[in-house]
Amino acid sequence: MNTSMINASVTMVQLQQKLDTTAHNMANSNTNGFKRRNVQFSDLLFQQIDNKFNNTFSNKDEAGRLTPAGIRAGSGARVSSTAISLEMGAIKTTERALDIALLSPGLFFQVQTRDSGGKAVTEYTRDGAFYLKTAKGQNDLELVTSDGKAVMGGKGPIRIPAGYKEISIGQNGNISVTLSNGRVVNSGRLAVVDAVHPQLLEAVGHNFRIPAGVNSNQVLRAANPASVKMQQGALEMSNVNAGNEMTDIINMQRSYQFNARTITMADQMMGLVNGIR
Repeated sequence: MNTSMINASVTMVQLQQKLDTTAHNMANSNTNGFKRRNVQFSDLLFQQIDNKFNNTFSNKDEAGRLTPAGIRAGSGARVSSTAISLEMGAIKTTERALDIALLSPGLFFQVQTRDSGGKAVTEYTRDGAFYLKTAKGQNDLELVTSDGKAVMGGKGPIRIPAGYKEISIGQNGNISVTLSNGRVVNSGRLAVVDAVHPQLLEAVGHNFRIPAGVNSNQVLRAANPASVKMQQGALEMSNVNAGNEMTDIINMQRSYQFNARTITMADQMMGLVNGIR
């Protein structure tokens, strides 16, 4: 196959992967706490094709040359990685007591779910839209995410007394509950972790998880209490900029068209060669 056709076809497949990633970002532009992904490309192997040495040239003819005396025939480009962008999204005030926004980038809430075998699994999220549901076998209420996963505190899942009147969550994540009789009780503190190497996290739905076989200490660490800042009655929006994503889509479409045109032209050239009698 023609080298230009190989280069173009390989690059088109990789552009499709970037398009899928961009479409995923666009689809989650209104998802609370969503972190967009950026796609990086790298060159594949190339071949250096040098010109045949011409003995008629004198040394002075090549004096000052900085580039090789030939051309480089590449093999296209590939997606080298899709990196998570942890920059903050906009903070939206909701005035809802169970909406919590993390005000520092790189921090995550801890939530607990069960895998297919019933084993407890910890996941990490920036979505602070929490709710209450009745805890199994108890009179207390359990703080959960929108999809029912238990929100973790320093000593396990957060429990709220059923007869509560008001819930107050401080900037450090400390939860104070005012009961109907006016008594104030402490229901623990929201557990927050700091992402050391966020690129190692595996996306699972709207949350993240540490992949099997990866040491958790290499990815996450307990957040410094002094650096933890939260805002009650607010939510962090997605950090996706719809305008930038649309610009990327247009650029990818142009690149895709150019590569498709390259294949067409190479096919036409081979047709002309094969048609010579």
